[in-house]
Amino acid sequence: MSEATVRTRKFMTNRLLARKQMVVDILHPGAPTVKKTEVREKLARMYKTTPDTIFCFGFRTNFGGGKTSGFALIYDSLDYAKKFEPKYRLARHGLLEIKKAGRKQRKERKNRQKKVRGVAKAKVGGGKK
Repeated sequence: MSEATVRTRKFMTNRLLARKQMVVDILHPGAPTVKKTEVREKLARMYKTTPDTIFCFGFRTNFGGGKTSGFALIYDSLDYAKKFEPKYRLARHGLLEIKKAGRKQRKERKNRQKKVRGVAKAKVGGGKK
C-alpha cells in the first residue's frame, strides 16, 4: 500500500439504489496517482465491507499532482451492484463479459435496420447475428 490518505466527503446513503455514495479525495504528495484497486481496499477498511462491492470512477488528478478526486459507490451486496451498475462498469470489475460483434457484422446490421421502421428494428438486429 502506498502512503496515500483517502478521505470521503458529500457522503449520502441512497436507500432506493441500496448503496452509499460519496466523493473521494486522495492525498498523495510526491507519489503518482493511486490505483483504483488500492482505493477500493482502503474504502473497504473504512466502511467495513468487501472491495468487490465498491465501484470507484471519475478520478481527476489536480494540476501538479498530489491530490486526486473521484466518486465511489458502495453497494449493500454484489446482487444490488449487478442490478443497478451500468454494464461497462461491471465489465471493468470482471463481473460481466461484453461480447462485441465484428465490425462488418455491426455495419451490416445497421444497414438492415435502416430499411425498417419502429420496433421492427430490434427484430432485424437481434434475429440475424
